[in-house]
Amino acid sequence: MFRSNPEISYRDVGLLALAQAMLMTGTSLLVSTSALVGRALAPDPGWATIPLGLQFLAMTLSTIPASLFMGSYGRRAGFLVGVNLGLAGTLIAGYAILTGSFVLFCVGAVLLGSFNATGQFYRFAAAEVASESLKARAIGLVLAGGIVAAFLGPNLAAWTRQLAGPDFTASYLILAGLYGIGLLAILQLRVPRPPRMVLRAQGRPLREIVTGRVFAMAVLAAAVGYGVMNLLMVATPLAMEGHRHRFEDAAFVIQWHVVAMFLPSFFTGELIRRFGVYRILAVGVLLNLASVGVNFHGHDVIHYWLALVLLGVGWNFLFIGGTTLLTEAHRPEEKAKTQAVNDFIVFGTVTVTALGSGALLATVGWVAINALVVPFLLAVLIALWWVRRS
Repeated sequence: MFRSNPEISYRDVGLLALAQAMLMTGTSLLVSTSALVGRALAPDPGWATIPLGLQFLAMTLSTIPASLFMGSYGRRAGFLVGVNLGLAGTLIAGYAILTGSFVLFCVGAVLLGSFNATGQFYRFAAAEVASESLKARAIGLVLAGGIVAAFLGPNLAAWTRQLAGPDFTASYLILAGLYGIGLLAILQLRVPRPPRMVLRAQGRPLREIVTGRVFAMAVLAAAVGYGVMNLLMVATPLAMEGHRHRFEDAAFVIQWHVVAMFLPSFFTGELIRRFGVYRILAVGVLLNLASVGVNFHGHDVIHYWLALVLLGVGWNFLFIGGTTLLTEAHRPEEKAKTQAVNDFIVFGTVTVTALGSGALLATVGWVAINALVVPFLLAVLIALWWVRRS
Protein backbone atom coordinates (compact mmCIF):
# COMPACT_ATOMS: atom_id res chain seq x y z
CA MET A 1 0.00 0.00 0.00
CA PHE A 2 1.10 3.52 -0.70
CA ARG A 3 2.53 5.52 2.17
CA SER A 4 1.21 8.97 2.91
CA ASN A 5 3.10 12.07 3.94
CA PRO A 6 2.12 15.69 4.73
CA GLU A 7 2.74 16.79 1.15
CA ILE A 8 0.85 14.16 -0.86
CA SER A 9 -1.57 11.33 -0.05
CA TYR A 10 -0.11 8.45 -2.02
CA ARG A 11 -2.92 6.20 -0.82
CA ASP A 12 -5.57 8.32 -2.52
CA VAL A 13 -3.38 8.98 -5.54
CA GLY A 14 -2.96 5.21 -5.89
CA LEU A 15 -6.73 4.62 -5.71
CA LEU A 16 -7.34 7.37 -8.24
CA ALA A 17 -4.68 5.85 -10.51
CA LEU A 18 -6.43 2.46 -10.30
CA ALA A 19 -9.77 4.04 -11.14
CA GLN A 20 -8.07 5.91 -14.00
CA ALA A 21 -6.61 2.64 -15.29
CA MET A 22 -10.05 1.03 -15.47
CA LEU A 23 -11.54 4.16 -17.07
CA MET A 24 -8.85 4.36 -19.74
CA THR A 25 -8.99 0.62 -20.42
CA GLY A 26 -12.56 1.18 -21.47
CA THR A 27 -11.61 4.21 -23.53
CA SER A 28 -8.83 2.38 -25.39
CA LEU A 29 -11.14 -0.56 -26.05
CA LEU A 30 -13.78 1.80 -27.40
CA VAL A 31 -11.29 3.58 -29.65
CA SER A 32 -10.07 0.24 -31.00
CA THR A 33 -13.53 -1.19 -31.65
CA SER A 34 -16.25 1.44 -31.73
CA ALA A 35 -15.84 2.51 -35.36
CA LEU A 36 -15.72 -1.13 -36.48
CA VAL A 37 -18.80 -2.05 -34.43
CA GLY A 38 -20.54 1.11 -35.60
CA ARG A 39 -19.92 0.28 -39.24
CA ALA A 40 -21.21 -3.29 -38.73
CA LEU A 41 -24.42 -2.09 -37.06
CA ALA A 42 -25.09 1.24 -38.83
CA PRO A 43 -27.39 1.50 -41.86
CA ASP A 44 -24.75 3.66 -43.58
CA PRO A 45 -20.92 3.21 -43.42
CA GLY A 46 -20.56 6.98 -43.00
CA TRP A 47 -22.13 6.65 -39.55
CA ALA A 48 -19.34 4.38 -38.29
CA THR A 49 -17.93 6.91 -35.81
CA ILE A 50 -21.31 8.27 -34.67
CA PRO A 51 -21.39 6.13 -31.46
CA LEU A 52 -17.94 7.31 -30.44
CA GLY A 53 -18.95 10.85 -31.29
CA LEU A 54 -22.06 10.52 -29.13
CA GLN A 55 -19.90 9.24 -26.31
CA PHE A 56 -17.79 12.38 -26.45
CA LEU A 57 -20.90 14.56 -26.84
CA ALA A 58 -22.42 13.04 -23.70
CA MET A 59 -19.10 13.55 -21.92
CA THR A 60 -19.07 17.22 -22.96
CA LEU A 61 -22.65 17.89 -21.89
CA SER A 62 -22.09 16.10 -18.57
CA THR A 63 -18.95 17.98 -17.54
CA ILE A 64 -20.71 21.05 -16.13
CA PRO A 65 -23.36 19.24 -14.05
CA ALA A 66 -20.73 16.71 -12.91
CA SER A 67 -18.37 19.43 -11.70
CA LEU A 68 -21.11 21.40 -9.96
CA PHE A 69 -22.43 18.21 -8.32
CA MET A 70 -18.97 17.42 -6.98
CA GLY A 71 -18.59 21.00 -5.82
CA SER A 72 -21.64 20.53 -3.61
CA TYR A 73 -21.46 16.84 -2.60
CA GLY A 74 -17.78 15.98 -2.95
CA ARG A 75 -15.60 14.10 -5.43
CA ARG A 76 -16.38 10.62 -4.09
CA ALA A 77 -20.14 10.99 -4.53
CA GLY A 78 -19.73 12.23 -8.09
CA PHE A 79 -17.30 9.46 -8.99
CA LEU A 80 -19.69 6.80 -7.62
CA VAL A 81 -22.55 8.09 -9.76
CA GLY A 82 -20.27 8.10 -12.79
CA VAL A 83 -18.89 4.58 -12.47
CA ASN A 84 -22.41 3.17 -12.13
CA LEU A 85 -23.36 4.89 -15.37
CA GLY A 86 -20.32 3.25 -16.94
CA LEU A 87 -21.38 -0.18 -15.74
CA ALA A 88 -24.82 0.29 -17.27
CA GLY A 89 -23.28 1.53 -20.51
CA THR A 90 -21.03 -1.48 -21.01
CA LEU A 91 -23.88 -3.93 -20.42
CA ILE A 92 -26.20 -2.10 -22.81
CA ALA A 93 -23.49 -1.85 -25.49
CA GLY A 94 -22.76 -5.57 -25.22
CA TYR A 95 -26.46 -6.40 -25.53
CA ALA A 96 -26.75 -4.04 -28.52
CA ILE A 97 -23.99 -5.87 -30.39
CA LEU A 98 -25.60 -9.21 -29.54
CA THR A 99 -28.98 -8.08 -30.92
CA GLY A 100 -27.62 -6.00 -33.81
CA SER A 101 -29.11 -2.71 -32.61
CA PHE A 102 -27.24 0.42 -33.72
CA VAL A 103 -29.59 2.67 -31.71
CA LEU A 104 -29.05 0.70 -28.52
CA PHE A 105 -25.30 0.75 -29.07
CA CYS A 106 -25.54 4.54 -29.27
CA VAL A 107 -27.45 4.57 -25.95
CA GLY A 108 -24.67 2.59 -24.33
CA ALA A 109 -22.14 5.03 -25.78
CA VAL A 110 -24.02 7.97 -24.23
CA LEU A 111 -23.92 6.37 -20.78
CA LEU A 112 -20.22 5.61 -21.19
CA GLY A 113 -19.66 9.22 -22.14
CA SER A 114 -21.39 10.42 -18.99
CA PHE A 115 -19.14 8.15 -16.95
CA ASN A 116 -16.08 9.53 -18.72
CA ALA A 117 -17.17 13.05 -17.81
CA THR A 118 -16.92 12.25 -14.10
CA GLY A 119 -13.72 10.25 -14.58
CA GLN A 120 -11.97 13.24 -16.16
CA PHE A 121 -12.07 14.89 -12.73
CA TYR A 122 -9.83 12.20 -11.23
CA ARG A 123 -6.90 14.42 -12.18
CA PHE A 124 -8.32 17.41 -10.32
CA ALA A 125 -8.99 15.23 -7.27
CA ALA A 126 -5.30 14.29 -7.33
CA ALA A 127 -4.34 17.95 -7.14
CA GLU A 128 -6.53 18.29 -4.03
CA VAL A 129 -4.62 15.63 -2.07
CA ALA A 130 -1.19 17.17 -2.79
CA SER A 131 0.63 20.31 -1.74
CA GLU A 132 0.97 23.21 -4.16
CA SER A 133 4.48 22.24 -5.28
CA LEU A 134 3.48 18.62 -5.94
CA LYS A 135 0.21 19.13 -7.84
CA ALA A 136 1.75 18.42 -11.24
CA ARG A 137 3.35 15.21 -9.89
CA ALA A 138 0.04 14.02 -8.38
CA ILE A 139 -1.83 14.75 -11.62
CA GLY A 140 0.81 12.88 -13.60
CA LEU A 141 0.80 9.85 -11.30
CA VAL A 142 -2.98 9.50 -11.61
CA LEU A 143 -2.84 9.78 -15.38
CA ALA A 144 -0.06 7.18 -15.33
CA GLY A 145 -2.77 4.66 -14.45
CA GLY A 146 -3.59 4.74 -18.14
CA ILE A 147 -0.51 2.60 -18.83
CA VAL A 148 -2.55 -0.41 -17.73
CA ALA A 149 -5.08 0.53 -20.39
CA ALA A 150 -2.40 0.59 -23.06
CA PHE A 151 -1.82 -3.14 -22.68
CA LEU A 152 -5.22 -4.29 -21.48
CA GLY A 153 -7.66 -2.33 -23.67
CA PRO A 154 -6.62 -3.18 -27.26
CA ASN A 155 -5.48 -6.69 -26.28
CA LEU A 156 -8.77 -7.31 -24.49
CA ALA A 157 -10.54 -6.40 -27.72
CA ALA A 158 -8.33 -8.72 -29.78
CA TRP A 159 -8.51 -11.65 -27.35
CA THR A 160 -12.26 -11.50 -26.86
CA ARG A 161 -13.34 -10.35 -30.32
CA GLN A 162 -14.91 -13.70 -31.24
CA LEU A 163 -15.28 -15.18 -27.77
CA ALA A 164 -19.09 -15.10 -27.78
CA GLY A 165 -21.70 -13.99 -30.31
CA PRO A 166 -20.99 -11.27 -32.88
CA ASP A 167 -17.58 -9.58 -32.88
CA PHE A 168 -16.73 -7.71 -29.65
CA THR A 169 -19.87 -8.75 -27.70
CA ALA A 170 -17.77 -10.37 -24.97
CA SER A 171 -15.33 -7.44 -24.96
CA TYR A 172 -17.97 -5.04 -23.67
CA LEU A 173 -19.42 -7.48 -21.17
CA ILE A 174 -15.99 -8.22 -19.69
CA LEU A 175 -15.32 -4.48 -19.47
CA ALA A 176 -18.16 -4.25 -16.93
CA GLY A 177 -16.04 -6.35 -14.55
CA LEU A 178 -13.14 -3.92 -14.90
CA TYR A 179 -15.41 -1.00 -14.12
CA GLY A 180 -16.45 -2.92 -11.00
CA ILE A 181 -12.80 -2.79 -9.88
CA GLY A 182 -12.88 0.95 -10.40
CA LEU A 183 -16.00 1.13 -8.25
CA LEU A 184 -14.21 -0.64 -5.39
CA ALA A 185 -11.33 1.85 -5.62
CA ILE A 186 -13.68 4.84 -5.47
CA LEU A 187 -15.47 3.40 -2.42
CA GLN A 188 -12.17 3.60 -0.49
CA LEU A 189 -11.30 7.12 -1.65
CA ARG A 190 -10.78 9.91 0.90
CA VAL A 191 -10.76 13.27 -0.88
CA PRO A 192 -11.69 16.06 1.55
CA ARG A 193 -14.96 17.87 0.84
CA PRO A 194 -14.75 21.66 0.53
CA PRO A 195 -15.25 23.54 3.83
CA ARG A 196 -18.65 25.20 4.28
CA MET A 197 -17.13 28.65 4.02
CA VAL A 198 -15.70 27.72 0.59
CA LEU A 199 -19.06 26.32 -0.55
CA ARG A 200 -20.79 29.56 0.47
CA ALA A 201 -18.20 31.79 -1.18
CA GLN A 202 -18.88 32.83 -4.77
CA GLY A 203 -15.46 34.06 -5.86
CA ARG A 204 -14.91 36.19 -8.93
CA PRO A 205 -17.45 36.37 -11.76
CA LEU A 206 -16.95 33.61 -14.31
CA ARG A 207 -16.38 36.16 -17.06
CA GLU A 208 -13.40 37.58 -15.18
CA ILE A 209 -11.89 34.12 -14.73
CA VAL A 210 -12.27 32.91 -18.32
CA THR A 211 -10.91 36.12 -19.84
CA GLY A 212 -7.67 35.81 -17.88
CA ARG A 213 -4.49 34.92 -19.78
CA VAL A 214 -3.67 31.90 -17.63
CA PHE A 215 -7.12 30.33 -18.09
CA ALA A 216 -7.13 31.02 -21.84
CA MET A 217 -3.67 29.48 -22.32
CA ALA A 218 -4.56 26.43 -20.22
CA VAL A 219 -7.75 25.78 -22.17
CA LEU A 220 -6.17 26.39 -25.57
CA ALA A 221 -3.30 24.00 -24.90
CA ALA A 222 -5.50 21.22 -23.55
CA ALA A 223 -8.26 21.64 -26.16
CA VAL A 224 -5.93 21.67 -29.17
CA GLY A 225 -3.76 18.90 -27.72
CA TYR A 226 -6.73 16.64 -27.03
CA GLY A 227 -8.60 17.57 -30.21
CA VAL A 228 -5.65 16.90 -32.52
CA MET A 229 -4.82 13.66 -30.73
CA ASN A 230 -8.40 12.42 -30.87
CA LEU A 231 -8.95 13.33 -34.52
CA LEU A 232 -5.88 11.40 -35.65
CA MET A 233 -6.29 8.52 -33.18
CA VAL A 234 -9.93 7.80 -34.06
CA ALA A 235 -9.17 7.89 -37.79
CA THR A 236 -6.10 5.66 -37.53
CA PRO A 237 -7.81 2.21 -37.33
CA LEU A 238 -10.00 3.11 -40.33
CA ALA A 239 -7.04 4.51 -42.27
CA MET A 240 -5.00 1.39 -41.54
CA GLU A 241 -7.84 -0.84 -42.67
CA GLY A 242 -8.10 1.22 -45.85
CA HIS A 243 -4.43 0.48 -46.50
CA ARG A 244 -5.11 -3.25 -45.98
CA HIS A 245 -3.53 -3.60 -42.56
CA ARG A 246 -4.95 -6.21 -40.15
CA PHE A 247 -7.03 -5.34 -37.08
CA GLU A 248 -4.25 -6.80 -34.94
CA ASP A 249 -1.85 -4.26 -36.46
CA ALA A 250 -4.24 -1.42 -35.64
CA ALA A 251 -4.63 -2.73 -32.08
CA PHE A 252 -0.82 -2.84 -31.76
CA VAL A 253 -0.53 0.77 -32.92
CA ILE A 254 -3.28 1.97 -30.56
CA GLN A 255 -1.70 0.05 -27.69
CA TRP A 256 1.65 1.80 -28.07
CA HIS A 257 -0.08 5.11 -28.62
CA VAL A 258 -1.76 4.75 -25.23
CA VAL A 259 1.60 3.75 -23.68
CA ALA A 260 3.08 6.95 -25.09
CA MET A 261 0.15 8.94 -23.75
CA PHE A 262 0.60 7.81 -20.16
CA LEU A 263 4.15 6.53 -19.58
CA PRO A 264 5.62 10.06 -19.53
CA SER A 265 3.21 10.87 -16.69
CA PHE A 266 5.74 9.49 -14.22
CA PHE A 267 8.11 12.35 -14.99
CA THR A 268 6.05 15.07 -16.71
CA GLY A 269 5.29 16.70 -13.36
CA GLU A 270 9.01 16.86 -12.52
CA LEU A 271 9.78 18.28 -15.98
CA ILE A 272 7.17 20.98 -15.40
CA ARG A 273 8.66 21.78 -11.99
CA ARG A 274 12.18 21.98 -13.40
CA PHE A 275 11.68 23.67 -16.77
CA GLY A 276 8.35 25.45 -16.36
CA VAL A 277 4.93 24.63 -17.73
CA TYR A 278 5.22 26.86 -20.81
CA ARG A 279 8.34 25.12 -22.12
CA ILE A 280 6.72 21.71 -21.69
CA LEU A 281 3.63 22.91 -23.56
CA ALA A 282 5.84 24.09 -26.43
CA VAL A 283 7.60 20.70 -26.61
CA GLY A 284 4.17 19.03 -26.72
CA VAL A 285 3.21 21.07 -29.77
CA LEU A 286 6.49 20.26 -31.54
CA LEU A 287 5.98 16.53 -30.92
CA ASN A 288 2.52 16.74 -32.48
CA LEU A 289 3.95 18.50 -35.53
CA ALA A 290 6.55 15.74 -35.81
CA SER A 291 3.73 13.17 -35.72
CA VAL A 292 2.03 14.88 -38.64
CA GLY A 293 5.32 14.85 -40.53
CA VAL A 294 5.60 11.08 -40.13
CA ASN A 295 2.03 10.61 -41.35
CA PHE A 296 2.90 12.58 -44.48
CA HIS A 297 5.85 10.29 -45.11
CA GLY A 298 4.19 6.87 -45.52
CA HIS A 299 1.45 4.35 -44.74
CA ASP A 300 3.31 1.30 -43.45
CA VAL A 301 2.61 -0.02 -39.94
CA ILE A 302 5.88 1.54 -38.73
CA HIS A 303 4.70 4.98 -39.90
CA TYR A 304 1.41 4.71 -38.05
CA TRP A 305 3.22 3.39 -34.96
CA LEU A 306 5.84 6.16 -34.82
CA ALA A 307 3.30 8.88 -35.58
CA LEU A 308 0.97 7.78 -32.80
CA VAL A 309 3.81 7.40 -30.29
CA LEU A 310 4.88 11.01 -30.97
CA LEU A 311 1.24 12.08 -30.83
CA GLY A 312 0.77 10.34 -27.48
CA VAL A 313 3.76 12.01 -25.79
CA GLY A 314 2.72 15.37 -27.24
CA TRP A 315 -0.77 14.93 -25.82
CA ASN A 316 0.68 14.07 -22.41
CA PHE A 317 2.72 17.27 -22.23
CA LEU A 318 -0.15 19.43 -23.46
CA PHE A 319 -2.84 17.87 -21.27
CA ILE A 320 -0.88 17.65 -18.01
CA GLY A 321 0.63 21.06 -18.69
CA GLY A 322 -2.78 22.56 -19.39
CA THR A 323 -4.32 20.94 -16.31
CA THR A 324 -1.48 22.17 -14.09
CA LEU A 325 -1.79 25.67 -15.50
CA LEU A 326 -5.54 25.66 -14.91
CA THR A 327 -5.04 25.09 -11.17
CA GLU A 328 -3.29 28.47 -11.13
CA ALA A 329 -6.25 30.21 -12.76
CA HIS A 330 -8.80 29.83 -9.93
CA ARG A 331 -9.23 30.19 -6.18
CA PRO A 332 -10.59 27.26 -4.08
CA GLU A 333 -14.15 28.62 -4.12
CA GLU A 334 -13.98 29.03 -7.92
CA LYS A 335 -12.73 25.56 -8.86
CA ALA A 336 -16.08 23.89 -9.63
CA LYS A 337 -17.23 26.45 -12.18
CA THR A 338 -13.73 27.00 -13.61
CA GLN A 339 -13.03 23.30 -14.10
CA ALA A 340 -16.52 22.80 -15.52
CA VAL A 341 -15.99 25.44 -18.22
CA ASN A 342 -12.50 24.11 -18.97
CA ASP A 343 -13.66 20.53 -19.47
CA PHE A 344 -16.74 21.62 -21.42
CA ILE A 345 -14.51 23.41 -23.93
CA VAL A 346 -11.84 20.70 -24.04
CA PHE A 347 -14.23 17.81 -24.48
CA GLY A 348 -16.50 19.80 -26.75
CA THR A 349 -13.48 19.99 -29.05
CA VAL A 350 -12.95 16.25 -28.64
CA THR A 351 -16.60 15.64 -29.53
CA VAL A 352 -16.33 17.60 -32.77
CA THR A 353 -13.22 15.67 -33.79
CA ALA A 354 -14.82 12.31 -32.95
CA LEU A 355 -18.00 13.10 -34.87
CA GLY A 356 -16.13 14.44 -37.88
CA SER A 357 -13.23 12.00 -38.04
CA GLY A 358 -14.93 9.27 -40.05
CA ALA A 359 -16.60 11.68 -42.46
CA LEU A 360 -13.37 13.63 -42.99
CA LEU A 361 -11.43 10.46 -43.72
CA ALA A 362 -14.06 9.33 -46.20
CA THR A 363 -14.21 12.68 -48.02
CA VAL A 364 -10.75 14.26 -47.93
CA GLY A 365 -8.45 11.38 -46.96
CA TRP A 366 -5.70 10.70 -44.41
CA VAL A 367 -3.14 13.21 -45.67
CA ALA A 368 -5.62 16.09 -45.71
CA ILE A 369 -6.74 15.34 -42.14
CA ASN A 370 -3.14 15.66 -41.01
CA ALA A 371 -2.69 18.93 -42.89
CA LEU A 372 -5.85 20.28 -41.24
CA VAL A 373 -4.41 20.14 -37.71
CA VAL A 374 -1.22 22.08 -38.44
CA PRO A 375 -2.72 25.62 -38.19
CA PHE A 376 -4.21 24.82 -34.77
CA LEU A 377 -0.87 23.58 -33.44
CA LEU A 378 0.88 26.70 -34.76
CA ALA A 379 -1.77 28.83 -33.02
CA VAL A 380 -0.78 27.29 -29.67
CA LEU A 381 2.88 28.09 -30.31
CA ILE A 382 2.00 31.69 -31.15
CA ALA A 383 -0.16 31.99 -28.02
CA LEU A 384 2.66 30.61 -25.86
CA TRP A 385 5.07 33.15 -27.33
CA TRP A 386 2.58 35.98 -26.72
CA VAL A 387 1.82 34.98 -23.11
CA ARG A 388 5.50 34.61 -22.21
CA ARG A 389 6.35 37.93 -23.87
CA SER A 390 3.55 39.97 -22.28
